Amino acid sequence: MDLLALADFNLVAKHGGFGRAARAAGRPKATLSRRVAELESSLGLRLFERGAHRLALTEEGRALHERTAALLTELDETASDIASGGACPRGTLRISVPLLFSQIAMGTLAARFALRYPDIRLEVTTEDRAVDMVEEGYDLVIRINPDPDETLVGRVFLRDRLVVVGRAGIDARRDAEKIPAVMRGTRASSTRWALRTSSGDIVLEVEPRLCMSSMIMVRDAVRAGIGIARLPLSLVSHDLARGSLVLWGEVDGPDIELWLLYPSRRLLSARVTAFVDFFREAFPSGTPEELAAYMNA
Repeated sequence: MDLLALADFNLVAKHGGFGRAARAAGRPKATLSRRVAELESSLGLRLFERGAHRLALTEEGRALHERTAALLTELDETASDIASGGACPRGTLRISVPLLFSQIAMGTLAARFALRYPDIRLEVTTEDRAVDMVEEGYDLVIRINPDPDETLVGRVFLRDRLVVVGRAGIDARRDAEKIPAVMRGTRASSTRWALRTSSGDIVLEVEPRLCMSSMIMVRDAVRAGIGIARLPLSLVSHDLARGSLVLWGEVDGPDIELWLLYPSRRLLSARVTAFVDFFREAFPSGTPEELAAYMNA
């Protein structure tokens, strides 16, 4: 396959037309059209549907663009790095981060990373939904307990666990029929909480008093004394150390794992490697206390 023709195809696909691609690159429109036609001929495929007023990728064209655009960018950056003697990593690094982690730590981490690597432009998007990394152009995602995906590789950089906490005054109401609770989400998923405590396993019967979409809001409501809640240890470790909140026990279930993930079929660029190494330094043991430290940074 002609890599130059492939690069021209991706240029046209990115800009959505030959005219816009020609103006962006400062190259003749006729040259781009000819190179794309030659690529289609060599592949025996039609990559664009050419209408009177619009140009659209065919299904085959869309697949080719998704699978080669990032690779060509990384090849170009690799060549630039080699030509410059393998200097500092450069280019744009796009990352998707879950809401709670971004609220606790990502601002500080992103600033420190940017100071260390001034030639990398870091773009961080906060979202809890599952993203298509290739389709949406992300280099890395941080996800909590992700589902297995053979197209992605990565590493766990931090483990946390859910605990039940409440104000000290609520502790005396353990014998009540139902204990007031603050729930995460728009509705209560369960009113029976299984806990591991120092004296054995117990089950609490709770009564939802508030339902909130943010863990930060849940923690603040618990601090105000409205009820108990299930929260990550990292989010309440300072409150527990000060004695403003009381630990009732650990939620029975697997740990919370935070993963750094990237597409397995792509070359691991210097900027991705730099970010993965940076997180390894930031969380050397991967404990909840290391994450909690960013709340007082």
